[in-house]
Amino acid sequence: MPLPWQLILSNVPWKDVLANAPKIADGAKKMWGSLGRRQDGAADTAIPAADLPARLSAQEAAIRQLQEQMLASGELIRALSEQNTQLVAQIETHRQRARRQSWAIAATALAAGLALLLAWQPNLLEFFA
Repeated sequence: MPLPWQLILSNVPWKDVLANAPKIADGAKKMWGSLGRRQDGAADTAIPAADLPARLSAQEAAIRQLQEQMLASGELIRALSEQNTQLVAQIETHRQRARRQSWAIAATALAAGLALLLAWQPNLLEFFA
């Protein structure tokens, strides 16, 4: 079954995929990097219980950072979703094209078979008349 995969992969808009790949890779690096920094620095942000306003502002800053990460993740997911939609549409187009080509090949083979049969037996049409 290498032919269908070869057909699909040869007709993928690789120019678009490759053009968007750096943006997606950078977004993924930023997201994972920010998650890693947050986990590493979590122990360093310990504030004594007596300083409640400072703790509150630190928690608000952490919430803002998480919201920014969620927005970045959402943008990355949106970009991946758009690429996935384009790939699925291309695959569907190629599937339909392959079906039409299969019907065309079958009709051509039938016509060629009939032409070959008539070439070998020219009196065959008189039999059906």
